[in-house]
Amino acid sequence: MKEYKLLSPIKVGNIELKNRIVMSPMTRCRAIGNIPNELMALYYKQRSGVGLIITEGTSPSPNGLGYARIPGIFNTQQIEGWKKITKSVHDGGAKIFVQLMHTGRISHILNMPNGAQILAPSAVKAAGQMWTDSKMMQDFPIPKEMTAEDMLQTKAEFVAAAKNALLAGFDGVELHAANGYLLEQFLSPISNIRKDNYGGTIENRCRYVIEVVTAVIDAIGKERTAIRISPYGVASDMPHYPEIDSTYKYLSLQFNKLGIAYIHIVDHSAMGAPVVSLELKKQIRSNFSNKIILSGGYDKDKAETDIQNGLGDIVAFGRPLLYNPDLVERFNNDYPLSDNLNMDLFYTADEKGYTDYPLYKA
Repeated sequence: MKEYKLLSPIKVGNIELKNRIVMSPMTRCRAIGNIPNELMALYYKQRSGVGLIITEGTSPSPNGLGYARIPGIFNTQQIEGWKKITKSVHDGGAKIFVQLMHTGRISHILNMPNGAQILAPSAVKAAGQMWTDSKMMQDFPIPKEMTAEDMLQTKAEFVAAAKNALLAGFDGVELHAANGYLLEQFLSPISNIRKDNYGGTIENRCRYVIEVVTAVIDAIGKERTAIRISPYGVASDMPHYPEIDSTYKYLSLQFNKLGIAYIHIVDHSAMGAPVVSLELKKQIRSNFSNKIILSGGYDKDKAETDIQNGLGDIVAFGRPLLYNPDLVERFNNDYPLSDNLNMDLFYTADEKGYTDYPLYKA
């Protein structure tokens, strides 16, 4: 049987992964009251055959809770809930990073607690709608342009959430600067029309992201800090702009100087989004000396090819892990994959389409 590098161990930061398969972060909306729970612990434990799990997007503050029923990591109840999850994953032999996701303008006040506010780099409304449990689909509102004080407070919230992550037993944090959420909103000249030191040039638009990453490193260490980016992504109303390549080439050089554990590159072209060019992926690879996680439409052989050719070190799998919780065992034994995915149950509130996918029976 062919030996796969994909199935071999690798060191990331200061942790050893048992294989190079990562569970992609995927919002699943099961955190009732924004508190991680036993059902979520079971869901992640079922998938702990992978080397690394990256959690669903988890808000660092009430202001970042854009979606219904997503978890946070900013209060004691949430930390205690996550402790059960990190223990279940570690018991299964995997490592786990929390993805810190502040949704910024991709939000609705009906999904947020009293006193929270919708913040963004600029008061630019996103096109489209989002689900609210109380009034179903609603238009995105116009966000509040962040003041200097808002930016300092939000950075402090990311830092506090990173510290909370270690208290909860996480091995590290992945900052979500992809998919049109707050950190990516700073990167784009379409969502960021600021006239101060955080808008205009590439360096200015990247400044806040670099400041947040630096602050998190100072709090928990560079070996526990990572980031997710989505060049050419169009999720959450992120139109393309001429300086995309230059922006991410610059960013990857800055991340290399900071020495973070990994860059996670999202390419959703398999789901119909524009392709992230091979040239840009190679440029990021050349600029960044630590680990790169590739994601988007991978199967076992395509993952192996891109690891062997040096494009990335590790590969993240999303949907295949949802309906094949034993994906690694199937890869190890060349078992066929199930394709029994029920997309209607992605964002519901119970165990159906979440923890009830069967294991392979030989």
